[in-house]
Amino acid sequence: MDANSLLSELEPTVERLLERHLAGAKEWFPHELVPWSLGRDFVPGETWEDEVGLAPAVRSSLLVNLLTEDNLPYYTNMITSVYGNGGVWGTWVRRWTAEEGRHSIVLRDYLTVTRTLDPVALERGRMAQVECGQVPQLTNPRNGLVYVALQELATRVAHHNTGKLLEDPAGYEVMKRVAADENRHYLFYRDLTTAAFEIDPSAMVIAVEEEVRTFEMPGTGIIDFQHHAKAIARAGIYDFRIHHEQILVPVVLGHWNIEALVGLTPDAELARESVLNRIERIGKAGQRMAAQRDAVSVSA
Repeated sequence: MDANSLLSELEPTVERLLERHLAGAKEWFPHELVPWSLGRDFVPGETWEDEVGLAPAVRSSLLVNLLTEDNLPYYTNMITSVYGNGGVWGTWVRRWTAEEGRHSIVLRDYLTVTRTLDPVALERGRMAQVECGQVPQLTNPRNGLVYVALQELATRVAHHNTGKLLEDPAGYEVMKRVAADENRHYLFYRDLTTAAFEIDPSAMVIAVEEEVRTFEMPGTGIIDFQHHAKAIARAGIYDFRIHHEQILVPVVLGHWNIEALVGLTPDAELARESVLNRIERIGKAGQRMAAQRDAVSVSA
């Protein structure tokens, strides 16, 4: 089935899921979550000092989370290029963009008011990230559905785990609110992908194999991203074990249940075998890394 035929067949599902999404939406305002009373003026040229004493890994996670949200224009462009700007697809993408836009607002306001991150370094990072404009390049709607479903859930988990490591109640509430949005976006894409499996299961299994094999958390293009990603993994905010236990197993093996699909093409059968083996290897790698991290923590 070609891409246009798939998009056309999925339109009723998009409409239904959009109606569900809007019915469950709760209006919220970034300014109400920010502890403005903690703020004070910045003197031009002032050198930032760490007044919070936040763990470097948590600071890395906050930085990556915010700069990823800053890259929203390019993510919107990427999704629009795959699904188009018209009809119910366009309505969804614009709603998603509007909701995502609040995330960078509330995160930046919170981090600036509380002086949790160096605002000069943060602005320089934003400029570099947006000038780079690097986002995953999705080749077709099938791969796009799989990627965004996995990515939205992964982002929700990363936001939530970051919030749990903040001792500031206001910061925790900010991260919890952003994570809740990401979860609702995940549910939309997860169920839309489920519908695509019902229409074209073989092609969707091939897409799953490709996206699991090449999956990267948002943030590529951020200055020193690999350094931040390693720190985030070492802190247990997001690592292979989490990716396996909270993303791949419940979604790919659980909700989409690719192991139970029947009538697949030979290429899809090979893709299924490959992705199942890869998921198992990711799980074992996650267990090894977690054990190493725990051993280091005990010895320290």
